[in-house]
Amino acid sequence: MAKVLIIGAGPAGISAALYARRGGAEVTVVTKGIGTGGLAKAEKIENYYGLAEPVTGLELEQRGIDGALRLGVELIEDELLELSFNDTFTGFKATTKQHQLAADSVILAAGASRKSLRIPGIAEFEGKGVSYCAICDAFFYRGKTVAVIGSGEYALHEAQTLLPHAAQVILLTNGMESEVAVPAAIEVRTEKLAAVEGDGRVERVRFEDGTELELAGVFLAIGTAGSTEFARKIGAMLEGNSIKVDEHMATNVPGLFAAGDCTGGLLQVAKAVYQGAEAGLSAVRYIRSKQAE
Repeated sequence: MAKVLIIGAGPAGISAALYARRGGAEVTVVTKGIGTGGLAKAEKIENYYGLAEPVTGLELEQRGIDGALRLGVELIEDELLELSFNDTFTGFKATTKQHQLAADSVILAAGASRKSLRIPGIAEFEGKGVSYCAICDAFFYRGKTVAVIGSGEYALHEAQTLLPHAAQVILLTNGMESEVAVPAAIEVRTEKLAAVEGDGRVERVRFEDGTELELAGVFLAIGTAGSTEFARKIGAMLEGNSIKVDEHMATNVPGLFAAGDCTGGLLQVAKAVYQGAEAGLSAVRYIRSKQAE
């Protein structure tokens, strides 16, 4: 049976799951946790079709998930660390903290946020030593010292991706305690960051205590990765911080679709549900067309 992997269990992801499952696909949804997205934070929703009385965002989210589970959608609560093509480039593979997953098509629906830091130098040096994608840019830092800013599993994964290329990899937790066990090959610095500095390119970071650390590059991996981060890593085109899609929610990467807040525009449940439905149907059509070749 064709396999569709959906990243995100909000309105877009669950709507996609419903339509892909009804289309005959085996559907797996990966979410970092029910109740962790933007919808769950809504205290009251009363502008959505079919609701006679207001409901909380969390209740609406759970109703959607319950409906998907009833149809046989598999839900995995885990953190996605990597999304890439399979060895034959005929499908996709995904790595979470606890699972290795394979799919014929993927739908990104995990929100739009690209987590950054509001410190001098981050925005100024984007593309000039500040990166959001270790697998994309590791090659450019062969034999150099680089740092990853973050304290969780995602940051550790990015640091480990850099290890075979860089001379030294340093994890900068920016005042946080590391949430994961870090291998000895990766140095950990816990000082609060004040700025990223350099002359045209990144050359160092400065800590709040006035000390400095010389670096050739800085990779941001704060919190958990969202749809935009995974789109960038696998080669999907972006428009600003949004994933670029056509009218069928297809990206420029064959078999990769996106829906919901990660595509920009109106950040509302109604829009997310529509885009999810379109993405779910499009994923099934894509797989059928590949099987017919």
